[in-house]
Amino acid sequence: MNKDILIRLNGISKAFDGETVLDSISLEIHDKEFITLLGPSGCGKTTTLRIIGGFETPDEGDVFFDGKRINDVPPYQRQVNTVFQRYALFPHLNVFDNIAFGLRIQKRPDAEIRQKVKDMLAMVNLKGFERRKVSTLSGGQQQRVAIARALVNQPKVLLLDEPLAALDLKLRKDMQNELKNIQHQTGITFIYVTHDQEEALSMSDTVVVMAHGQIQQIGSPTDIYNEPVNAFVADFIGESNIVDGIMLADRSVRFAGHTFVCVDGGFAKNEQVDVVVRPEDVDVVPVEKGMLKGLVTGVTFKGVHYEIIVDVDGFKWMIQTTDFVAEGETIGLYIEPDAIHIMKKSEFSGMFGDYSSFSDELDKLSVITEDEEEE
Repeated sequence: MNKDILIRLNGISKAFDGETVLDSISLEIHDKEFITLLGPSGCGKTTTLRIIGGFETPDEGDVFFDGKRINDVPPYQRQVNTVFQRYALFPHLNVFDNIAFGLRIQKRPDAEIRQKVKDMLAMVNLKGFERRKVSTLSGGQQQRVAIARALVNQPKVLLLDEPLAALDLKLRKDMQNELKNIQHQTGITFIYVTHDQEEALSMSDTVVVMAHGQIQQIGSPTDIYNEPVNAFVADFIGESNIVDGIMLADRSVRFAGHTFVCVDGGFAKNEQVDVVVRPEDVDVVPVEKGMLKGLVTGVTFKGVHYEIIVDVDGFKWMIQTTDFVAEGETIGLYIEPDAIHIMKKSEFSGMFGDYSSFSDELDKLSVITEDEEEE
């Protein structure tokens, strides 16, 4: 990947009605990168996108594009196009005319317009749809038209604000692959906003995790998943058991009443820490072979694996296993050294990682609430 910095945000702050939405964030976005701003509703990710697009002006800080400060440059003068969650297509125009709209404003020759629209239709798999009314298209097809319209001018950057939120699950998965392929084909920098962790991990070169108007962590999907910096990131990116621990020495940590060998070091002796263990990294073993033991209080079949909730001395762990375990059974838990990730204590310590109140219904309710809220 070309590592030239295309966009730089430097100390950006923004408040609405006296409430801080962005708190002095700084970020570098590279040319040809697929970067995702990920976080819960209200974390500031959409405001960041709108500042890059020129739809909002920062209260403090600077936005640089190709080395030039663009704080006061209006959206239409930036080499940036946007695909919104609500596709904002022109209902009175057919597919061809929707895609050609920007080229016609630029007064490009008819032959060039025809060729470019044809190329775009091929890229988004809508060959033969030129004369269709957009109102007759499915949600996924409308979204492809919106993407083609945004890309036909060959912007240097495409901003995508939750563009898959209105699609059903299978279509979302298909479009994730489509978008990744389009980004690779065009080499255009994609800046993508979502609260969907799986979407971010599967599509991005770089993930920027945000909370409370601040950037919590920037890294590759594997770094963010395997090496979260705090309890918020660990909890937001996939499922995590997060327990209080004490670092006895380098590569030795005590939690849940047991001393474990781990692979982390560099902490003070007896420093209090947060310990993360992913559900898929806990092995279910007979009680006598376990480092910990607990009572199974819930079992959910997930198709590929079972998701079980285990009460270990009052703390509820989530474990994912392909072995069936019955509710009410007492089991042993075995954790390898490289499955234990140590994090420094943070403002998020103690807020996440115990599955006492966990249920699929609660999970779904929180997603519905996020989708209904505006940032």
